[in-house]
Amino acid sequence: MTIGVIARVTVVDGKGPEFEAAFAVQAQGVRANEPGNKLYQLVKSRDEPNVYVVMELYDSDADLEAHRAAPHMVANRPAMAPLIGAKTIVDIYDAV
Repeated sequence: MTIGVIARVTVVDGKGPEFEAAFAVQAQGVRANEPGNKLYQLVKSRDEPNVYVVMELYDSDADLEAHRAAPHMVANRPAMAPLIGAKTIVDIYDAV
């Protein structure tokens, strides 16, 4: 079963370019090291300049768990953490 994840991220005002750069590094790691990931895409709100959404698709719950614990994810968290301005909202879905 395919698992969908939508994460709404609010960044600190003025930190969008730094967040996008850090996300690009993270995304490269996901694409290179996670065969169970089928989509890992950052999009930016047109209406709220500090709001981003990460759209993700995984082959299984196990692939999602592997993503969360992956070394490239763990290594990038210190770069991302100071750029986040509010609690990230994460919704998980089952594909139909």
